[in-house]
Amino acid sequence: MNRTLIWDLPTRLFHWTLAGSFALAWLTSEGDRWRSIHVFLGYLMLGLVLFRLVWGFAGSHFSRFSSFWFGPRAAADYLKQVIKRQAPRHIGHNPTGSLAIYLLLALVVVIGITGILTLGADEQHGLATAWFGFDQARYIKKLHELFATLMLLLVGVHLAGVVVESLLHKENLARSMLTGFKQAAADTPKTTSRALVAALLLLAMLGFGFWWFSYAIANQVDRQPELSQTQRPVETEPHVKFVGKQLPDNRQWRDECGSCHAVFYPALLPARSWQKIMAEQDKHFGTDLGFDKATSDAILKFMVDNAAENHAVEAAFKIDRSIPAKTTPLRITETPYWIRKHREITGSDWANPLVKSKSNCAACHTDADAGTFEDGAMQIPDAPAKAASAPTPNAAKP
Repeated sequence: MNRTLIWDLPTRLFHWTLAGSFALAWLTSEGDRWRSIHVFLGYLMLGLVLFRLVWGFAGSHFSRFSSFWFGPRAAADYLKQVIKRQAPRHIGHNPTGSLAIYLLLALVVVIGITGILTLGADEQHGLATAWFGFDQARYIKKLHELFATLMLLLVGVHLAGVVVESLLHKENLARSMLTGFKQAAADTPKTTSRALVAALLLLAMLGFGFWWFSYAIANQVDRQPELSQTQRPVETEPHVKFVGKQLPDNRQWRDECGSCHAVFYPALLPARSWQKIMAEQDKHFGTDLGFDKATSDAILKFMVDNAAENHAVEAAFKIDRSIPAKTTPLRITETPYWIRKHREITGSDWANPLVKSKSNCAACHTDADAGTFEDGAMQIPDAPAKAASAPTPNAAKP
C-alpha cells in the first residue's frame, strides 16, 4: 500500500466550495438583508454542478462517473454490508456514497431552479422575472424550502456515512478529500493534480463574485446627501441592492403632493383610499389641498391606475391582501401589512434623527420615491455619532 493521489485538485475544490456555499446559503435564507448573498450562492452552486457534470467525463479516473456508476440495488447491498461490518473498502466512492452524490447534485439543480423561480415570482428579479405572479410565489417558495430541507437531511446522512466508513476501514475520509491522498495498491489508476483546471475554476468563481459585488458597490445610494461625511451613517450592506422595475410616474402628482411631504406611491394603498382622500381634500389631515377639478382628476386617475390592487410590486400585493374589503385606510401606517412588517422596529430606531417619523419611508427604503420598496434596498440607518464638544476654556482675567 502506497500513499497515492486519488482526488484531483478540481474535484476537491468543487467539493468544499459546494459544501461551504450550501452552508452559507442555508444561514442566509432568512431575512432580507442577506438576500443577494443567498442568491449569489445559489447561482454559484448551479455553476459548480455544471462544472462537475463536465468534470465527471473529463476529470481524473476517480472523478469520472464511470468509476462510481452503481445502481440503487448495489447501494442497498453495500449498506447491508456496512451494518454487518463486512463492507469492502473502496478506493473511490462506494456504492452508497455514490448514490448520495448523484442525489445531492440533482437536489442542487432542483433547488437552484426553484430558487430562480421564487426570485422571479416573489421579488420580480432574475432570469424568471414575471413568469409567475405573487399568488404563485408562496407555493414555489415552499417547494424551494422543501428541497433545501431535503438536501440538509441528505448532507447529514452523507456526513454520518463518512464517519461510519472512516471508523470501519480505519482511515480519515474527510482528510483524504482535503489532501487528495489515500493508501492504495501500486496498480491503482494514476491521478494527476490538474492544478491548471483548479486555478481556472477558482478564477471563474472569484471573477463571478467580484462582478456581483462590484455591481453592488456601484449601485449604493447615498440616502442623506445633505449630511456631511462625518454625519452620514456608515454603509454596511455587503450585498447587491435589487433594483425594482421602473413604475409609471406622473410629474403633476409628484410636484403637487411632494410640495408638502414625501410622495407616497399609489401602490401603497387601494384605489378606494385614494378616491376618499381626493373626495375629502378640503380636510386633508387638517389642511385644504385646494386642487382645481382638472388637477384633481389627473392626480386621482394616476393614483387609481397604479393603486395596490394592480399588484405592481410585492409590497402592493401584500398590502392589498392584508386590508379587509370593507376597510378604507387613509394612512399607509394603518394597513395590517405595514403594522406587521414594522412590529420589530424599536423605539430607538423611530427616534433616530435620521428617521424621526413613521412617514419618513426614504430613511430606510432607498427606493421609496420610486415606489418599488424592494427588500434588498432596505436598511435601518445607524444614528449619526454626536460630535464631541470641546470644553470652552475660561477667559483669562485681566
